[in-house]
Amino acid sequence: MTTRNLMRLRETLELLQQQDLSVMQFCQEWRVDHAVTQQLPQRYAEVMENLLGRLESGSLFSEESCSFSQHELLAQLALWLDKAEIQMAKAI
Repeated sequence: MTTRNLMRLRETLELLQQQDLSVMQFCQEWRVDHAVTQQLPQRYAEVMENLLGRLESGSLFSEESCSFSQHELLAQLALWLDKAEIQMAKAI
């Protein structure tokens, strides 16, 4: 089930990158899925929330006036997913 949840999070990341999903919808989807973060050490939830918070804050401003690069934050979330997948594979 958790692998399926990770795949769904990846799909939402792709939808956001393609601008087929708003930042607010994206963050809501990620926050609702507790199955993933419950399977990981607590620091994963903390890092995820930090990245989502910055993504939300950055969405309130134009790219030029914000210190948070949406492109960089999405890259960090993709890396978070990669590391979460590795961590879950170790637990099996």
